[in-house]
Amino acid sequence: MAIDESRTFRPINIALLTVSDTRGPDEDTSGDILADRILAAGHALVDRSILRDDADLIADQLRRWIDDTGVDAVVSTGGTGLTGRDVTPEALDRVKTKDIPGFGELFRWVSYQTIGTSTVQSRAVAVLAEGTYIFALPGSNGAVKDGWDKILSEQLDSRNRPCNFVELMPRLKER
Repeated sequence: MAIDESRTFRPINIALLTVSDTRGPDEDTSGDILADRILAAGHALVDRSILRDDADLIADQLRRWIDDTGVDAVVSTGGTGLTGRDVTPEALDRVKTKDIPGFGELFRWVSYQTIGTSTVQSRAVAVLAEGTYIFALPGSNGAVKDGWDKILSEQLDSRNRPCNFVELMPRLKER
């Protein structure tokens, strides 16, 4: 469970989505945190969008990125809570090919270390959609830091051992 420096780092192309009814570009601190971390890790931030909590809009944007061969993964922030307006997981259900249940399970375990039992209110989730990874994180600054720093930074690093999401990419569309 470590970065193997003898392996070559392979940057991937990541699109970033913020889901919020109240945040615009000036208030999107969680999106800014993710953007900074994506770039600092050596990946390409190929697109960024802010959408309101609307499952149709979110699913439409996700489909555009899924269809774009220049997007390997999508990281979203926001819309994963329990309120009536939180619909990001439902939008992912509309586009997914496969669930990645271990992501949400691990996120809640990591989050428990920070916020205790409040983590049960998170519906952080990840899916595979026609060869594109989609990771949905909660909208708080702490949640995106936990999600990126403790899960995605390693799993999106081709040098991570014993395995990582990047090394699976050439085989994701196998039938």
